[in-house]
Amino acid sequence: MLVAERQKKIVELVNERLSIRVTELSKIFAVTEETIRRDLEKLEKENLLMRSHGGAVSIEKDQGEVSYLEREITNAEQKKAIAAAAVRIIEPGDQIVLDASTTAWYVAKELSDMPLTVLTNSIKVAIELSKKEQIKVISTGGTLLSQSLSYVGPLAERSLSMYHVNKAFLSCKGVHLERGLSDFNESQALLKKQMMEIADETILMVDSSKFGTRAFSRISPVSNLDCIITDSKLDEETKNQLEDKNIKLLIVD
Repeated sequence: MLVAERQKKIVELVNERLSIRVTELSKIFAVTEETIRRDLEKLEKENLLMRSHGGAVSIEKDQGEVSYLEREITNAEQKKAIAAAAVRIIEPGDQIVLDASTTAWYVAKELSDMPLTVLTNSIKVAIELSKKEQIKVISTGGTLLSQSLSYVGPLAERSLSMYHVNKAFLSCKGVHLERGLSDFNESQALLKKQMMEIADETILMVDSSKFGTRAFSRISPVSNLDCIITDSKLDEETKNQLEDKNIKLLIVD
């Protein structure tokens, strides 16, 4: 395969998957990782993608809100396993905040009916929890994003500022050890940052594909996390770096 053809296909793959690792591209094109890094460097200079720690991320301008239906079927089994692990650290009497991620919805589905206060900007989370009599649900209100069925904007931000919770359960699109947590949507990123600020403890729920990638809007440094729940595909180097930052890791199969 010609160099130009390989680089064209790399851009197509990155835009299709939103992010991809150097190791995976090396296997796909049967070339060395160093060759792939040179390709990514060239493509970044041409503004066709953005390099990230260990890979590349798409910079297509239509990386906005992904529909809920699409998110529900993406890495669904991993998200369910991560949500189940999150539920195990929620105790009766807790005051928690859940974001509008699919994983947070799975948490809401898995939660037992117990004395609990849940603050959320997600319509789907609120509806799921409405079936459980002992759980008090507080919705932020705000501007509705129809694709994700969530509230954002100044009203949602003011609503969050009125509360304090002991645990925040969040997800995001990118986890970069140097550049921090990020999301495609600026409004969601601002709200997630505030969710972290009102919580005693922040638990991030992400599958391993999110590591080493960066999305458009920065949320917070990784060091502000207390715990990360992810799957067993996370590489050892990243595990070691997170442990060096004193971030608790919960690995699910």
